[in-house]
Amino acid sequence: MTDTTKQPKAKLTITRGGTQGKEFQLEGELTAIGRWDPDGGAFPEIDLTNDDIEAKISRKHARIVFQEGKYHLEDMGSLNGTYINRGPRLIPGEPQEIKHNDELIMGKTFFRFEIAGQE
Repeated sequence: MTDTTKQPKAKLTITRGGTQGKEFQLEGELTAIGRWDPDGGAFPEIDLTNDDIEAKISRKHARIVFQEGKYHLEDMGSLNGTYINRGPRLIPGEPQEIKHNDELIMGKTFFRFEIAGQE
């Protein structure tokens, strides 16, 4: 039986908008996604400042949390929204489970979420 408490390696890959093919490894139980802004106190682990030319991603846009053996995506009150598989806009502060090969959309940037070892 698989140990679900151990965090599997996961990554986000930009598929549309920004630098296509650029990968971001998810490390730790919480990964903030946004644009770096020292004046506003935004220091995201995944900094999309150089990949979001139109600034459609908020400084504190979203975060991915690994909890109880699953990954979740949570919108942090972004201006342009966060979506999973082109579904309804996520409600800020309400994490939604994400799975291998899900498409995540933040602003005008599209990502593929992948978990290592899954098909």
